[in-house]
Amino acid sequence: MLAWEVLRAVDERGAYANLLLPALLAQRRLPARDRGFATELTYGTLRASGVLDGLLATVANRPVDAVDPQVRDALRLGVYQLLHTRVPARAAVASTVDLVRRTSGERPVRFANAVLRRVAARVAETGGDLAVLLSAPSYDDDPVGHLVTVTSHPRWVVETFAAALGGDLAQTRAALEADDQRPCTHLVARPGLIDRDGLLRAARDAGLAAEPGPWSPYAVRLAGGDPGLLAEVSAGRARVQDEGSQLVVTALSRVATVGADTGVSVDLCAGPGGKTALLAGLLPRTRLVAVEPRATRARLVAGAVAVPVAGAAGGPVAGVSGSPVAGTTPGRSNVTVVQADGRAAPLRPGSVDRVLADVPCTGLGALRRRPEARWRRTPAEVVPLSFLQRELLVAAVELVRPGGVVAYVTCSPHPAESTQVVTDVVGRHGGVSVLDARAYLPEVEALGDGPFVQLWPHRHGTDAMFLALLRRL
Repeated sequence: MLAWEVLRAVDERGAYANLLLPALLAQRRLPARDRGFATELTYGTLRASGVLDGLLATVANRPVDAVDPQVRDALRLGVYQLLHTRVPARAAVASTVDLVRRTSGERPVRFANAVLRRVAARVAETGGDLAVLLSAPSYDDDPVGHLVTVTSHPRWVVETFAAALGGDLAQTRAALEADDQRPCTHLVARPGLIDRDGLLRAARDAGLAAEPGPWSPYAVRLAGGDPGLLAEVSAGRARVQDEGSQLVVTALSRVATVGADTGVSVDLCAGPGGKTALLAGLLPRTRLVAVEPRATRARLVAGAVAVPVAGAAGGPVAGVSGSPVAGTTPGRSNVTVVQADGRAAPLRPGSVDRVLADVPCTGLGALRRRPEARWRRTPAEVVPLSFLQRELLVAAVELVRPGGVVAYVTCSPHPAESTQVVTDVVGRHGGVSVLDARAYLPEVEALGDGPFVQLWPHRHGTDAMFLALLRRL
């Protein structure tokens, strides 16, 4: 029932499953086994909804889009169980029919029962082979079409991944399959508040299966369990943050500037504040200005409500209308939050040392964490986003002083949002050189030919973060 509620919220009001499901699980206080099953059902069904609808279309006597949405979501959950879980077919059919009865009444029960029995029979006959069930084109004749079917991704996403991976279809398949793997939780140890070893010990003492992240010196990976139960997380000394996000911020902090510093750096597209908090810890002697288009001060500093501080160390940045915000240790804050459009930040051109431009994007690099996104996003969104990304990168280049550095970051491997944006802006702007970003992440393997860094779930176990480092000449 809980999984069905999340599917309905995603469908009806565009909810995000990765935000709603944890809240409902905490509210219902289910046993650990039930929590795990509900999580698998929810995320798995959302990821595979294209395939599930395709299979339903082969056995239903009406178009899938014409099925009542409440019934359709229940059927998707039932088909997912038949395809991807060890639940016996009879139990999967019976529980789904009961769900239909409880949520939609008796009228659609006969239809649901007939459809699920047909699906169960077909799955038994084919051994659950998706290529056979959905009459997928052969890999030799149409490799992209084959991957679309067997990995449950829209065709445009498959083509995008293939382009980003240089046409290597074996790597493309591995990347697509990684999207369907349940990601582990990554934690970041906030510099100056706790080190990774301390966070690792705390996690293990709390009974969590924890290992150090293989790449970031601040990362801890959890195989399971609720990170919110850790005192280090609730106190703000650590927070949940993908290791890929940690790496792009770490790389920017490692680049030496040339010439005299102004002592000011900027997070041009600050959101929930994870990268802001990490960058502030890595650059403790720098005043960091976080430019946020919405009022999100209470989210900017992990683990604590951010409150204005009068006369905090260093004071507000000259010429900036905003307030410093408190970290989890009094007197430590070096962050000033301003609410503004990143394309017109309230700072003088050429006045800052470093700019982090983690721009809005399609989020194709985080499909494993946002299971509904692969079906919610469309290729039509790429062009307007790419225009915005260019504008933000130009604004970042204009803000940074000569000798300063810009990190252009997207959570998308789409060439139109990553490499093409950077090469276009560099070609038009002049006075900017592209640094080899790989040199600032020497501990990370399989970064390709450079000069950009593209992380991948199937290679690095991170979100598919893209990083370009630019120096203003």
